[in-house]
Amino acid sequence: MNRKVLILVETREGKVRNVSLESLSAAKQVANDGEIIAAIFEADSEQYLTTLTQHGADNIYLIKNEQLQTFTTDGYVQAFCQVIKEVKPDVIFLGHTAIGKDIAPRVATRLGWGLISDVTHVAVEGNDILFTRPIYAGKAFEVKKVVEGKIFATIRPNNLPIGEIDFEKTVKSTDYSVEIQDIRTTVKEVIRKSTGGVDLSEANVIVSGGRGVKGEEGFILLKELADVLGGAIGASRGACDADYCDYSLQIGQTGKVVTPDLYIACGISGAIQHVAGMSNSKVIVAINKDPEAPIFQVADYGIVGDLFEVLPLLTEEFKKLKYATV
Repeated sequence: MNRKVLILVETREGKVRNVSLESLSAAKQVANDGEIIAAIFEADSEQYLTTLTQHGADNIYLIKNEQLQTFTTDGYVQAFCQVIKEVKPDVIFLGHTAIGKDIAPRVATRLGWGLISDVTHVAVEGNDILFTRPIYAGKAFEVKKVVEGKIFATIRPNNLPIGEIDFEKTVKSTDYSVEIQDIRTTVKEVIRKSTGGVDLSEANVIVSGGRGVKGEEGFILLKELADVLGGAIGASRGACDADYCDYSLQIGQTGKVVTPDLYIACGISGAIQHVAGMSNSKVIVAINKDPEAPIFQVADYGIVGDLFEVLPLLTEEFKKLKYATV
C-alpha cells in the first residue's frame, strides 16, 4: 500500500535536527514507495534542500510567510493546517519536541484526527503501521495502530535510526505561500541561551549530576568528562532547585526526556521523577556513594564511591583511550 507521508522539518543553528532526519527514515519505512514530502518554515530554507533530499524527501515544501520567521503557536498551526490540506497526506510525522508537542494536538483537533504521541518505535506489518510508545513514566510500553482515518504521530528524538544517505537523489522543491491571520502573540525579541555544547535532547552521551555534586564547582568535573566523550551535561531537579545549574539542563518527568546511548548519573539518588526522563537510555552508569540508592535499580553498571574521586579517574582513562595511538 503506497502512502503519502508529510514531515514537519525543524532546524537548529543552521542544521536539520536529527529528529527530522529520524522522521524521514520512518517515512521511508511506511511510505512503501509512496511520496515523502518535507515541509520547512524558514526564510533561508533552500540551504537544507540537499540534506532533506538525500535523507528521503521526494519533494520539499518551502513555506513562505514573514509571520513564520519566529515561532508562534497560532502562526505554525494555521500554516501547517494549510499545508496538510494542500498535500493531503496519509501519514504525518512531527518531532516530539517543544514545537511538535505544542502544535500537534492543536492541528489534530482542528482537523478532527487522532494523535499518537511520543513514539519510540515504528513497524510495518502487512497494511498496518504499529507505533510503540512509553506509558506510566516509562515503566511499560503500548503498541498502537490507527484503524480509521489519517495517521498522525510525533516521534521522540534519538530513538529511531537515521536512514542511509542517497547521494544520487535529485532535489525537488515547491514554494508554497500561506495566509496567517489573528495571531494573538507578538514576539518582540528572542533571547537564545547558548550552552556551548551538544544539544541535550539529541546527545548520544549525557553526564548528569544531582544533589551529590554539591555545587556549581562539581559540575566542572561532569563537563570535563562530557567533553572527552563528546557528550552533553544534564541534571536532576534537585540539582537545579539547589542552583547548581540552570533548569534548561533538567532531566525528568518535569524536564527533558532523553534516550542517549550512554547515560552517566553522578550523585543522583534515583527518584522516580528523574528516572522517568532517562530510564530508556541504552546504557546507564550510576555513580553514588550510597549502595542502597534507587538509581542502581535501573543502572546497567554501578560504581559505589565518591564521585569526586571516581570522575577524575574515569575522565583520565577515557582520555587515554581517546588519544591512544595505534
